[in-house]
Amino acid sequence: QVHLVESGGGLVQAGGSLRLACAASGRIFSINAMGWYRQAPEKQRELVATISNTGIRNYAMSVKGRFTISRDNAENTVSLQMNSLIPEDTAVYYCNADVSLTWYGGSRDYWGQGTQVTVSS
Repeated sequence: QVHLVESGGGLVQAGGSLRLACAASGRIFSINAMGWYRQAPEKQRELVATISNTGIRNYAMSVKGRFTISRDNAENTVSLQMNSLIPEDTAVYYCNADVSLTWYGGSRDYWGQGTQVTVSS
C-alpha cells in the first residue's frame, strides 16, 4: 500500500505565504507525476500544479507566478510554495501521486488526506 502524508497548511493573511509538503511511502517502485489539487467549499476539486518525474511543471492559470511546485525524487516528496496568497486560495489542498508498484505493472493515483489552507482578507 502507498500512503501520502501532507503537512504545512494553516491560516494566513492575504499577501502571506505558506509551504505545503507531501511525503509518499510504501511499496513504491517509481512515481510518475506528482501534484497538488484543491477543493473549496461547494466547488469541484481542481488542479493547482503538477510536476513530472523529469521536472516538467504545469500550473493552473489562477496560481501561475505565485505558486511553485518542486519535488525530490530520491525522497518521494513534493512541495508547494505558495506566495501572495489571496482569499480565493482558501481550500483543502490534496497531494496526488501517480505510482507504479512494480516494473511490469501499470500505475494508479494515490491521494493524501488533505490539508486546510485558509487565507483571511
